[in-house]
Amino acid sequence: MMTKNADKKREQIQMFCMDDMVPQNHMLRLIDKAINWNFIYELVEEKYSPDNGRPSMDPVMLIKIPFIQYLYGIKSMRQTIKEIEVNVAYRWFLGLDMLDPVPHFSTFGKNYTRRFKDTDLFEQIFSKILEECMKFKLVDTEHIFVDSTHVKACANSKKMRKRVAHEQALWYEQELKEEIQKDRAAHGKKPLKDNDKNDSPPPTASGGESFADETESQIPEGAKTQKCSTSDPESGWFRKGEHKHVFAYAVETACDKHGWILGYTVHPGNEHDSRTFPLLYEKIKDFKPDMMIMDAGYKTPAIAHLLLEDGIQPLFPYKRPMTKEGFFKKYEYAYDEYYDCYVCPGNQVLKYSTTNRDGYREYKSCGLFCSSCPYLHQCTESKDHVKVITRHVWEEYMEKAEDIRHTIGNKEIYQQRKETIERLFGTAKEQHSFRYTQYIGKARMEMKAGLTFACMNLKKLAKILAIRESKMKESWSFLRFLLKQRLFTEKWCWG
Repeated sequence: MMTKNADKKREQIQMFCMDDMVPQNHMLRLIDKAINWNFIYELVEEKYSPDNGRPSMDPVMLIKIPFIQYLYGIKSMRQTIKEIEVNVAYRWFLGLDMLDPVPHFSTFGKNYTRRFKDTDLFEQIFSKILEECMKFKLVDTEHIFVDSTHVKACANSKKMRKRVAHEQALWYEQELKEEIQKDRAAHGKKPLKDNDKNDSPPPTASGGESFADETESQIPEGAKTQKCSTSDPESGWFRKGEHKHVFAYAVETACDKHGWILGYTVHPGNEHDSRTFPLLYEKIKDFKPDMMIMDAGYKTPAIAHLLLEDGIQPLFPYKRPMTKEGFFKKYEYAYDEYYDCYVCPGNQVLKYSTTNRDGYREYKSCGLFCSSCPYLHQCTESKDHVKVITRHVWEEYMEKAEDIRHTIGNKEIYQQRKETIERLFGTAKEQHSFRYTQYIGKARMEMKAGLTFACMNLKKLAKILAIRESKMKESWSFLRFLLKQRLFTEKWCWG
């Protein structure tokens, strides 16, 4: 039988409880049960006046609004508020009833500018949620996976200008300089003179470029330049192959083998992973991992030296030699550690020459012998027939890293990257709108990253706790059943 007038209940008045309108297995209900949100009051207490002014909006509600946005991947705050107006579960999560007015979409932005800007509030929220996850013994920091992903900035790739590309200061520059001087002294060489560049501006706190306001007309002729967005100058021009040229931010992230996010940092998209790694390392080294698994972008002598000196095993992948095709690879030249020299495939010795400013020892062959060598066309194309091989002063740490790579079982550990850190990035981009950002500026990008990763950890925690609770109820139900059976059996036998 056909049913008609299904909309006749639109104007019907009913009495109901908000709690009954939200299903027991709804994600927001599970999240609200997994954590006590009152910790936010302690974090923001000093941001509010204690004895004057109008009563403010509840800070917990203020933080929960963008949390809903990142949890469900809603593209903007304006759209988030529209969803909250009509979604009963969202209203229940924020503590609103069906008649309470929803805050204006600009409320969070104004509070961010006046109260939360230039603070680490969102990183503290992320850390607090991570602590809750660690209380349940769910996080395993024995192996930590590190990688970075790029998030498209809110900047038109056609609106740009040129600026002077200032050289970045290396985070290991002072330590390397001391190592170079020791190495030169051990070989009887004079110490290198200081090569101060007075014309270069000081580096920023993150080790990146300083953002001067010079115009293109003020750029000196012949100076090295780079692209700068006029919409978001703090972003960086990211190039990946031939299909992706955009302004972006790089989000460097660390996680464990179960996919729990342990830390993150945000940088311009044009900064290399090996240069931004120390900032993330400072946040995760307190976990005291046994091994850190990273891709080829981190395979540098400085990072290998840093980790091995701290007692952490670095696990890098195989990196193909960048030798010109048809020429001998570097590993075909045998290094003699005792005599500190190289032996070429033609059994000629390459002796130590000097240690340059970049930290590389130079080993050179004798051009007189090499000119008549049958392997000359596979060795060098220099006019004087001299072959030069370089070896970093921290090369021994790279060799130890290679030994770690060849250890039995480590290949399987490295393959877990696709199930941990790479899956994490895929989930963030597909489900939590992490492929791009609507915000301008690095500070707001850090807020987005912190809240997105916090909601991913909390969602994971809520699901695990819900499964545990369900299994606990099943266990108690089964125990009650056994107890009833036993009592029934005893009564039957007694009778």
